[in-house]
Amino acid sequence: MKDTLQPRLPNRQTPFSDAFVAFIPTDWAPYPADLPARLPAAEHTADRRDALSAACPGERLVVPAGVLKVRSNDTDYPFRPHSAFAYLTGLGADREPDAVLVLDPRFTESDADAADPEGALVEPDGHEATLYFKPRAPRTDPEFYADARYGEMWVGQRESLAEMEAMTGLPCRALSDLPSALSADLDRVPARIVRDVDDRLTTLLDELRRTHEVDFDACVDEEFATLLSEMRLIKDDFEIEQLQEACDATAVGFEAVVRDFPAAVANGRGERWCEGVFALHARHRGNDVGYGSICAAGDHANTLHWIRNDGDLVDGDLILMDMGVEVDSLYTADVTRTLPVNGRFTPAQRQVYEAVLAAQKAGMDAARPGATFKAVHEAAIRVVAEHLAAWGILPVGVDESLDQVEGGQHRRWMLHGTSHHLGLDVHDCAQARAEFYREGTLRPGMVITVEPGIYFKSTDLLVPEELRGIGVRIEDDIVITDDGCRILSDKLPREADEVEAWMAGLLGNSEG
Repeated sequence: MKDTLQPRLPNRQTPFSDAFVAFIPTDWAPYPADLPARLPAAEHTADRRDALSAACPGERLVVPAGVLKVRSNDTDYPFRPHSAFAYLTGLGADREPDAVLVLDPRFTESDADAADPEGALVEPDGHEATLYFKPRAPRTDPEFYADARYGEMWVGQRESLAEMEAMTGLPCRALSDLPSALSADLDRVPARIVRDVDDRLTTLLDELRRTHEVDFDACVDEEFATLLSEMRLIKDDFEIEQLQEACDATAVGFEAVVRDFPAAVANGRGERWCEGVFALHARHRGNDVGYGSICAAGDHANTLHWIRNDGDLVDGDLILMDMGVEVDSLYTADVTRTLPVNGRFTPAQRQVYEAVLAAQKAGMDAARPGATFKAVHEAAIRVVAEHLAAWGILPVGVDESLDQVEGGQHRRWMLHGTSHHLGLDVHDCAQARAEFYREGTLRPGMVITVEPGIYFKSTDLLVPEELRGIGVRIEDDIVITDDGCRILSDKLPREADEVEAWMAGLLGNSEG
């Protein structure tokens, strides 16, 4: 955690002369005197920190942003903060590697007569939040010109402590102050940390615990991660607005991809062409893609997580595209459409498509407040099983297949679940306990996906020949409302006829 310069490739770096060191900090315009505006997401974080404080009275809470990760040798991946850190600070795209949010408990001081000689800490009284980060170095510091990872000459101007305070509304201190802050009163103030985010920080805190002879169990940290996940199960109005923005941007990206289908067919490796076109719009309208795009044409659609995206687009085939834009606040959409490359479904393709659409509608009808989360899957998968049985594919009856103990045959053709929570993570709230997730109850403000599919691999001899190689998934993002659900991704059509008409307009097909 030391705030020191560490050259990454000294064998390549030309030494700096004394003359250069004296010259480089001279004659620069002063940094702006005006402080930056508050980040929009930061306007909504105080209530979240208050809720976390109430859940963990008297405990020091440590939430790291994470660290830069090496992509190759001396190049790093673009930085994305840990979702819990973003949720509690409002810092989003590209901010703020190595930073740490610490919530220190306040205590009501005991009366002089009641205090023991060491000054007992009596009643917890909320928390004081402090953001520790690496502020910009002065231009006289070698970091300014010599540090390719943090230096202003290399990666741009960093914020000062005052600027970061203005952006987040949080008191800020230099990262170099963090070790002493973590060590203070550690024998009397238990600490929790989000582990597996910043290994250096976790190691430091564990060493401090041992130094102070603190009896701790790593399970308390795991419980902390669970708490932070469960806090995000219900989205506030700002989060829902951000998810709507992400879905709207995703629709624009899908439209751009469809317009480029002819080029994707003509140029070869069309899956990657589609991936690239969508990525352009994700970077332009948001921060990036929310996850690795799946662009799966033909039989590739039957590989659930096909992210190789190196296949061709062929006239007459379907392409399954599972893609989402992550906006600057880091909330992401997650939308799937399965589209005919030439704009027209064949009878066999339409047969499978409409079965999946019927399953999705059943899942959405089940997505109501008071229903269980798994009711959405149960409704959708029953429709899938019924169609498989009607087509003579399912080897047992529908109810027998749906029996979770003795059945499951339908899962050969739809292996995955129908829904997951959505938010800052594409699979949001992943550390939440099962009783609040899979076994939990849907409540207004929850945002989930509804994404049934049917996947007939080309090598599956149980499937009629005309259906082999067809894979279909339809996925939309919904928010649970007081009386049902609302589709956030409704700017993209779902009905087969509407899909064809929409594609005809994008492809310039007057016959649409």
